[in-house]
Order: sequence, then C-alpha cells, then structure tokens
Amino acid sequence: MRKKLSIGEMARLNQISEQTLRLYDKMGLLSPRSRGEGNQYRYYDIRQSAILDVIRYMKSLGLKLSEIKRQLDTRNLEYIVDVLSQKQHQIDEEIRQQTLQRHAIQRTLGNIARYHTSPPDGTIMLEYNEKRYLYCMDAGINFYDYEIDVYEMMLRMLHDRLVENKLPLFYFNNAGTLLRRHNLLLERFYSTEVFVFVDPEFVPEKLLTVIPAGNYLCVYCDSFYKEQDYARMLLREIQQKGYQISGDYICEVISEFALTDQDYRDLFIRLQIPIVFQ
Repeated sequence: MRKKLSIGEMARLNQISEQTLRLYDKMGLLSPRSRGEGNQYRYYDIRQSAILDVIRYMKSLGLKLSEIKRQLDTRNLEYIVDVLSQKQHQIDEEIRQQTLQRHAIQRTLGNIARYHTSPPDGTIMLEYNEKRYLYCMDAGINFYDYEIDVYEMMLRMLHDRLVENKLPLFYFNNAGTLLRRHNLLLERFYSTEVFVFVDPEFVPEKLLTVIPAGNYLCVYCDSFYKEQDYARMLLREIQQKGYQISGDYICEVISEFALTDQDYRDLFIRLQIPIVFQ
C-alpha cells in the first residue's frame, strides 16, 4: 500500500474535504510530510491519518481548533484535563438550562390544557393535588386593600427577588398569592405574599415553601375582582359539608391573556383551600 498520498487522496481516504486539510495545514495542525522528486507537490503519509482521528475526536468533545493545536504541540495532559473539565461544566449548565426550559414549557402546556378543560366560572370542585413547591416573597402589602395595579407592583418585586437570588426567570409565570390559615379562619382577607411554582432540584431548600399533597376544595374564577366573593363561597361550602380547613388558601393563576380591548393583565384563577374530612 502506498504511504504517500496527495491531498485529494488523503481527503477521500479520511472522508474529509480538501479545504479542511488546507485549513489544518495553514494552522499548523497537520501538514503534508514530504515533497515529490522534481516537483512542488506535497504528500501526506497515510500514518498521519491517526492525527486526523485525534483531531476529529477532540472536536467531537467540543474543543476548538486552537485548543486542539495547543494540545498537539505540548502534549500536556494537565492542559487537556483543564479544558475538558471546563467544557463538562459548560455542558452541565446547558443541560440544566434546557431542563428548566423544558419544565417551563411542560408547565405552560399543562396550564393551557387545564384552562381549556376547566369547568365554568364559579364551579366548585373537590380536587387532589400532589405536593408542590413555591418560591414565596412577602411584599409587606395587603393587596386585598388595593386594585390590580398593586398586584402588578408586587409581581415586579417578585421578579427582582428572583433575579437577586439567581433563580431562573422561567419560573416567572402562573404566579399566585397565599392567604395564611389563621386569617382564612377569621375570613380576614389579608395577604402580603406572592409566589411562583418551582422545581425543588433547582432552588435551594432554604428558599422553598412546601405545599403538602392532599384534597383541596377549589373554585375557578375568571376575574381578579371576583376572588373574595368566590373564596367566601368555598368557606360556606366547607361549613355546609363539615370539612376542616387544614392549611393555607392558595390563589393560583392558571392562565393570563390579554383582552383585545384592554392593555392590562386579565386572569383565570383557581382558588384552593386544603381540607380534611372530619
């Protein structure tokens, strides 16, 4: 078998373009080894295919050509370990971001499906919810004393807090508010806390609020301004059925959509009170 190969033969043998071989030659990554007698043609040695295999392998690991050249020039294993470790960290972070985005998409698609299949406005239902995790912020403002513009201001504060804690902004959707059980039992509509649903594997434990799994008496509501009346409907239903309130009241935004004749947020919400049977 011939050892000397023209650039075209070397390219065909290794399934690579002549242009790529010329680039490698220009960069000093891989150059023809010899010249033919009496002419200016330069030839590769078939054994140089091993270097091409190394270059291709390193490229498959995500290394730049400049990094590959440095490694081939120095044969420094510590350098390549450092480069690959950085690359691994970069890939891990990209996977994390992609996973977060996938979760956000799944949550959004789930909310849209729930919106399309939700019962009519004002319908009371008993539903079971799995354990959920919240990132919650106390804004120090009882939004029940104000119009929806204060709720918007609280959401801006929540957004800033997510940024401060370096939490993914993918979570800034279908937010909600919490009304603590002791206020609920007194029918005292006092809530200063807003939240977003999060994934526990991506948020430090100290920042999590856990909502236990269990039965929730729920009502669906198509307006921010109906919430208090509908919450009172739930409380009357709980009293009539003899249920016991077991936790905090949750107002969860299922869907947000802009109306054609308005330029502010409109909400479709699910009001939820955890209950146990007596």
